[in-house]
Amino acid sequence: MAELFTKIRAMNFPRQVIAGHNCVGQVGEVCEGFGLKGTALIVTGPTTGALAATPVKDSLLQRKYDVQQIEVGAATQQNLVKVEEIAKDVRASFLLGVGGGSKIDLAKLASSNLKIPFISVPTSASHDGLASPRASIKDGGNSLSLNATVPMGVIADTGLIIKAPYRLLASGCADVISNSTALLDWQLSERLHPEGYSSSAANLSKYAADQIIENAASIKPNLEESVWVAIRPIIISGISMAVAGSSRPTSGSEHMFSHFLDKIAPGKALHGEQCGVGSIMMMYLHGGDWNRIRTALQSIGAPTNAKELGVTNEQLIEALVHAHEIRKDRYTILGDRGLTPDAAERLASITKVI
Repeated sequence: MAELFTKIRAMNFPRQVIAGHNCVGQVGEVCEGFGLKGTALIVTGPTTGALAATPVKDSLLQRKYDVQQIEVGAATQQNLVKVEEIAKDVRASFLLGVGGGSKIDLAKLASSNLKIPFISVPTSASHDGLASPRASIKDGGNSLSLNATVPMGVIADTGLIIKAPYRLLASGCADVISNSTALLDWQLSERLHPEGYSSSAANLSKYAADQIIENAASIKPNLEESVWVAIRPIIISGISMAVAGSSRPTSGSEHMFSHFLDKIAPGKALHGEQCGVGSIMMMYLHGGDWNRIRTALQSIGAPTNAKELGVTNEQLIEALVHAHEIRKDRYTILGDRGLTPDAAERLASITKVI
C-alpha cells in the first residue's frame, strides 16, 4: 500500500503591487480596497517623513482614516520596541512602512509581532526586501535576519525613489544580481545536503537577476525610467523568498561574505554593494561567468573591488576566509572549512577585487 502524501507548504504573497510615477497617492484607495479600517500608523524617518509620509498621510485622510505617525532611526531592537509600543498606544489597525529598508523592516517586524497588516511604501530600493517575508534588525552588535510579515501591498512610486541617492538603487540592483551565485549554492547544497529545493522560487530569483544584468546599461543616475526597469526585478526577488519559505533563493556564500564584512568593517559599504562584490568571487569558484556579473555591476555604477567598497584588501581577504562561519546551517561553495588566506588572496586577485 502506497504511503499517504502529507507534504504541506504555506506561501504568502502581497495581494497588490503598484509601481510607477506618482502612485503614492493611491495608498488610501488601496487600503480601503483591502477592507482595512481604524487607525493607520505610519512608520517613517526624519529624512523620508517630509518627502513621502505627507502624501501618504493625505491619501489616507481623504479616505477618512485616523492617521498616526512615528519617526524612528535605524532598524534596531530598541526602535522595534518603540514602534510596537506606539502601535499599541494608538490602537493601530495596520502599519505602513514609509521610507528605506530600515523603516520597512521595522514596520514589517512590528506587524508580525502584533499580528496586524502591513503596507510597504519604499522611498528607496537598496535591497530586495521590499516585498519579502524577511527583515534585518540589529540587536546589540549582531545583525539578525528574521522571519516577518509579507506586506499586504507594495506601493513603489518611481518618482519618489528616483529622489533617493542613486547609490541606493545601484545597491539594490547589485543585491539582486547576487542571486546568481545564491542559486548555484542552493543547487549545490541540494545535491549534497538536501534541504528542500523549490524550482519555482529559483526560477523567479534567476529571472530577477537576469533582468537586472541584461538591462544594466539602462540603469543610470537621475533617470526615473531606471527605477522602472529595476523595481520589478527587485520586488520579484523578494517574492521568490516567499515562495521558498526562506531566503535561500537570494542568499548564499556572497551574503555570508557580506555579513562577515559587516562585522569587521561596519558602515563602510551597503549590503547590496558587498553582496555584488562577493558574487563576482563566488561565481569564479562555481566556474561560472564572473566577468558577466562584474561588467553588469560596473555598468550600473556599483562597486566591484575592495577600494570601491571602502575596505582594505586585508579586510576583504579576512571576510573571505571567515565567511563560511556565518551560517553553519547553510551549505555553500565555501564548504565547511572555507578558504585559506592564500586561496582567498588568489581568488580576490584573479577576479580583480583587490
